[in-house]
Amino acid sequence: MSSPQEIELKFEVPIASLASLNRGSLLKGVRSSGRKPANLVSVYFDTKKLKLRRKAVSLRVRRIGRRIVQTVKQETGPATFVRNEWEHDIEGQYPDLELVRETPLDSLVSKKLRRGLMPMFETRVLREVFQLQRGKSEIELSIDKGQIEAGRKIRPICEVELELKRGQAGDLFRIARELLEEVPAQLTVTSKAERGYRLLTGEKPGAVKALAIVLTPDVDVQAAFQRIAWACLHQLIANQPIMLSGDADGVHQMRVALRRLRASISFFSGMLADAQTENLKSELKWLAGELGPARELEIFFKRVVKPVVDGKPNGTGVVTLSRDLRQRREDAIIRAHAAADSARFRKLVLDMAAWIEAGDWISNPDISACTLREQLICVAATNELRRRWKKLLKRGKRLDKLDTKRRHRLRIQGKKLRYAAEFFASALSDKKSMRRQKKFVTSLERLQDALGDLNDIVVNEKLSERLVDGDGTAYGARAGRTRKAFAAGRLSGREEARIGPVLKQAKQAYKAFAKSKPFW
Repeated sequence: MSSPQEIELKFEVPIASLASLNRGSLLKGVRSSGRKPANLVSVYFDTKKLKLRRKAVSLRVRRIGRRIVQTVKQETGPATFVRNEWEHDIEGQYPDLELVRETPLDSLVSKKLRRGLMPMFETRVLREVFQLQRGKSEIELSIDKGQIEAGRKIRPICEVELELKRGQAGDLFRIARELLEEVPAQLTVTSKAERGYRLLTGEKPGAVKALAIVLTPDVDVQAAFQRIAWACLHQLIANQPIMLSGDADGVHQMRVALRRLRASISFFSGMLADAQTENLKSELKWLAGELGPARELEIFFKRVVKPVVDGKPNGTGVVTLSRDLRQRREDAIIRAHAAADSARFRKLVLDMAAWIEAGDWISNPDISACTLREQLICVAATNELRRRWKKLLKRGKRLDKLDTKRRHRLRIQGKKLRYAAEFFASALSDKKSMRRQKKFVTSLERLQDALGDLNDIVVNEKLSERLVDGDGTAYGARAGRTRKAFAAGRLSGREEARIGPVLKQAKQAYKAFAKSKPFW
């Protein structure tokens, strides 16, 4: 039986880049140490109702020459590159369920499952393996080229996998950075098994929402932050291909992931005060700025312009304004796609992963940083939640007196408090406090929604002005400017009229939130 943990990074690589990788400096001089290319045929098993998939477990039987290996896999947490894996050599092509004891599959085995277990799909790849040394660390680099087959459906595979066989995680990431310098490799969180299931069912990948974070009260702050940050990074990576496929929700969920990731850094700022962290925060801010306009214009069009365009009559200049807005939105989408498909994004994702797992902050000798890293998360979370809760209560009392900038800051504070309540819930909640936590978050969400609506009104009014002001391009051409100005004024007027009712909703939501009891 193999070691239960597999420490690895998986990258999707354009097949046309493999020649560059084979000629590059990363593999120079190590070809002779690599094993001969092997044909791997892996068959994945499940029930007709895909019970194993629903339980986040995969069961495969792989033929490697004359050897047949059965593998059970389950991820230990969202996006972490440490996965649980149990391997056994077996005889025959069908899984041996007597060998799954002490694995996640054991509790699922029943007579019904034994009878219903069947092959679902298979992967066929040609694998080249190279052994790399960095310092005292041994890293295995595998190149997989082949395809997934589910009946008559076929999907190509081209991956590079880095597995830490011995040594330090930092060395694994150094190899990964060298890889990125040679080929446009994209870190992926989607396994071959998941891609096989999607091919089998024909389901189209949808936007990925934030994953649940499981913490226990005895976890220290360092481990808790790593789990939280991995979950946020998972959401960012998982939604990149969704966004590039043209799904607007992919852009939205990438922005949510960025906000959650930046909020988590804020929560643990006391142990993350170093130059490396500041550089990464700057890069996250860059990415948020590149994705922002596409989402803002999408909301503006759907919530403000489209209802007017769909109305009868449309009114002077609305059609022209709508046409210009569509062009602006298209340009913003192109800008967002360019950022998410750039070398800068690929480097940012890898640097974030390396920082979470082996960043400078982990070895910071500062006494206060060391103390915070070792503190129990239940203590740190309670202090953080109480501090942010009190601040929100204090500033929200004068909600109706705040100008737009102060309301915006209040909205951000509310959003961060909600993220904190979600991040830390499992570390602080028993059955009684879980009910209280749900009520707390629900009341906070209502306040956040109202404040968000108020902020959208301000953003939408600014966008209306920009559509008319122009910037020297076709958007600001003189022809039809007066008609566009009239239409923009009409849109601004509709938004202005919403301020009173929405502000009233926000005040009511604040009163309800103020009455909610803390769950910590």
